[in-house]
Amino acid sequence: MTQRFLAIGECMLELSPAGEGLLATGFAGDTFNTAWYLRKLAPEAVEVAYFSAIGDDAPSREMAGFMRQSGITPELIERKGGHIGLYMISLKNGERSFSYWRDTSAAKTLADDLVTLPVSRGDTLYFSGITLAILAPAARTRLLGVISEARSQGVRVVLDTNLRPRLWASHDAMRAGTMEGAGVADIVLPSFEDEAEIFGDADKAATAARYHEAGCATVIVKDGPASVLVSAPEGQTEIQPQTVADVVDTTAAGDSFNAGFLAALYEGHSLEAAVKAGCNVSAKVIGKRGALVAL
Repeated sequence: MTQRFLAIGECMLELSPAGEGLLATGFAGDTFNTAWYLRKLAPEAVEVAYFSAIGDDAPSREMAGFMRQSGITPELIERKGGHIGLYMISLKNGERSFSYWRDTSAAKTLADDLVTLPVSRGDTLYFSGITLAILAPAARTRLLGVISEARSQGVRVVLDTNLRPRLWASHDAMRAGTMEGAGVADIVLPSFEDEAEIFGDADKAATAARYHEAGCATVIVKDGPASVLVSAPEGQTEIQPQTVADVVDTTAAGDSFNAGFLAALYEGHSLEAAVKAGCNVSAKVIGKRGALVAL
């Protein structure tokens, strides 16, 4: 029986330096990056799909085509006259910086008239703090209600908190929205550095405890090159990632970790083995340039 993995969020048009003043185009975005890597890693019996809203223009159609070419099923709401978000990567002395044009992105409307999501018992829903941040408050509440209903019907729900303060009206709004999202999730994948800054957590155990209190059974606290905390009903343990000698680009480090972790769970591995798999995938990704790289 085919299991479906449905990621929810915003995939954007990417402009990146191609030399001699030229820019190359591509498509990326946090939840889409995870879906893209998961399609490379998960068993073929797992259908990987992506849910969002797009426009009816050429870039929107090209993005949908890229998803299909990547083996990902597009579940896209088309908004007449709409368009997708855009970001540009700039390089200075080898360092990357990002400029975004997403205020009128169709993805911000993905939950405006949402009633249900195309999943059923045994499937997995995946979303992030960015998914929540781009939505208006009423749409965010609607999305979380639909996710909660799917969870009650036997759908596994996974959240990467992905805290991005500039996407939220305030830190208080971000904290409240993040914890509301955690309240409908079975697995939460936070990054400790961000959690400590925004929530004031003293250590990874405090981060895990906060999300357990919200109702999450399993919390995997990432911490860059430091150990990953695995916190579940069975207890807690820490996994030390391998050392990466040459870090080229940390873009999609967490997204690819999530994909490796979830792919290993699909294959029946333990939480500890899945975390090690996630670390191994992330180590390969940060050794190359770009969000989506060959493994």
